[in-house]
Amino acid sequence: MTGGTTRRGVLALGAGLLARPAGAAEPELGFEALYASIGVRGIVLSDRVKALAGKPVQMRGYMAPPLRAESRFFVLTREPLTLCPFCQSDAEWPIDIVVIYLRRAVPLSDGGTRLMVQGRLEAGSWTDPESGFVSLLRLVDADYRVG
Repeated sequence: MTGGTTRRGVLALGAGLLARPAGAAEPELGFEALYASIGVRGIVLSDRVKALAGKPVQMRGYMAPPLRAESRFFVLTREPLTLCPFCQSDAEWPIDIVVIYLRRAVPLSDGGTRLMVQGRLEAGSWTDPESGFVSLLRLVDADYRVG
């Protein structure tokens, strides 16, 4: 075996270790892992969220009642909500929410159906220029399925 063959073999092995196996699922991020702390000093994102920011993840949750029957975004919550949080000024808006920006506009699901959402995690305060909606956590370029 020559030195060139050895180097190529090592490079191929290294590339294989870095590549994601075909069909490997994105890491799942649970609502319980979103924040390190929530208190008088504000909201502190968890180390897990910071490590996954910018990467594909999947989350399970429920679609909050949407503004329209078909949209490019919705709010994912830990528990099903019966009230539209945008329509009720006195509704309690839960802290454990993630805004989902879909790849394309699709008919939205019933709020009581558990969903699996996959998309790229964005973390940090951001204001949607179209809706004015402010979010701390988002999944972008996302898709969802029942489950």
